[in-house]
Amino acid sequence: MPRPSSKERLLDAAAEVLLSEGAEALTLEAVARRAGVSKGGLFYHFPTKQALVAAMVDRLTGAFDRALAETGGEPGDYLRAYLNATIPEHHTTARTPADRATAALLAAVLVDPAGLAPLRDRYAAWQARLTDDGIDPAVATAVRLAVDGWWAARLLGLGEPDPALHEQTRRHLMEEIDRAARH
Repeated sequence: MPRPSSKERLLDAAAEVLLSEGAEALTLEAVARRAGVSKGGLFYHFPTKQALVAAMVDRLTGAFDRALAETGGEPGDYLRAYLNATIPEHHTTARTPADRATAALLAAVLVDPAGLAPLRDRYAAWQARLTDDGIDPAVATAVRLAVDGWWAARLLGLGEPDPALHEQTRRHLMEEIDRAARH
């Protein structure tokens, strides 16, 4: 397996700082120390904390974009991919490393709201693509908002549905998409 690039190691170190020490502890010095590089090495890739957070958001949204790229051309396919990329088919209470990193990153951008700008841009692009998915844009938007709320509830552990209700709710959302695609 190839060794991660210096930039990737720095992004991993930033995620580790967020996860282990919290958003307030995310400093360029802490990231350089965690990655085992000089501050100059870090500044080469990320001259500011905002640049570092923006790169973390870009990495997160890039992975989501890659998952969404695997869509067909039928009405509702992009929305189905959005649901599939956001909510697992089967309920799990285990938080994946990606879930934990996402929660930590959201905490970081809340500490520095300017970090939300790239995330807002990506959400605007996803929303635009969803409204052009060949189904009623109101249905696409309602499902996206339900999925986003569900994702946040899962991520933060806020009133998640039990396994049976998880699967029933997911199935209901897929049926709504299929119904809208038929009309």
